[in-house]
Amino acid sequence: MSRTLGLLAVSGALFVVPVAARAQEGVREAPAYDATALDAPKPFAAFSASAMTLRDSLVALARAQVGTRYVHGGETPKRGFDCSGLVRYIVAALHIAVPRTAARQAFAGVGIPADTAQLLPGDLITFGRGTKGAVSHIGIYVGNGRIVHASTKAHEVIETDLMNPKVAGVKRWRGARRVLTDDGMVAAATDSVS
Repeated sequence: MSRTLGLLAVSGALFVVPVAARAQEGVREAPAYDATALDAPKPFAAFSASAMTLRDSLVALARAQVGTRYVHGGETPKRGFDCSGLVRYIVAALHIAVPRTAARQAFAGVGIPADTAQLLPGDLITFGRGTKGAVSHIGIYVGNGRIVHASTKAHEVIETDLMNPKVAGVKRWRGARRVLTDDGMVAAATDSVS
């Protein structure tokens, strides 16, 4: 199966995403994506299929949400976001499906070392309480040691320094997850949820 690029229109923005091409004759295209389910803002004209540009696009979309109010259970800019609703909204722009809660999102994609030198823009950063507590908060790494997340303390989506989480009101940095691979494809989960 060869890889090609597919076009995707979401709320007036055009996205180019990698898709698998079917070699069989008579295979019909998948139904059009339902843009009403996403309610995505329009901060860019197009996504490129390169992994780095896809990551940059995730960062741009995350930063576009800074200042949006915090609402427990919120999943849209209009209503507001909680931490996992923000992450789910951002990655959905690339048709990356993640679970609804931070605890479940902690198993999305593949685990990477909790080391800033290993992080790439668009990686999911997980937080928890104490040294062995469950994941209770999540954000998106935007590069240069910074994250965007929905903060209960600030009552809005903010960008802050990953290594100074007390300023942002987040808990102990627990780990990182990569949902977009180096070749621009969606990373499958390798860990199980217990």
